[in-house]
Amino acid sequence: MPPDAEGKISQQTEDLVGPYALHDFYLYHMLRYGFTPTKIYTLACRAFRDDFDSETIKKWLKNFYRRFFTQQFKRNCMPDGVKVGSVGLGPRGDWNMPSDASGRLWQEEAENL
Repeated sequence: MPPDAEGKISQQTEDLVGPYALHDFYLYHMLRYGFTPTKIYTLACRAFRDDFDSETIKKWLKNFYRRFFTQQFKRNCMPDGVKVGSVGLGPRGDWNMPSDASGRLWQEEAENL
């Protein structure tokens, strides 16, 4: 969202998706290595022990999985874009996830951490 007349930004994306450092960490380990929520949580707790407590890491991990699966429809209609790393999320390239895929198993595992 653009700033208002006074220059104040009303939308803060990190308020919705969580800290970018955590979000990128989750995305990388899920897509690049296929790690489970438990493995990603364990690694994140070690990697970010000086920055975030375990409950914060868990909160944003659960949010990540919820958003990843419920927002798939946006990737199905997105234009071609650059590929960063070895895995792209474009539906016409590397990432072939059906738009009606269920994230139930991943979300349940994240809930039970």
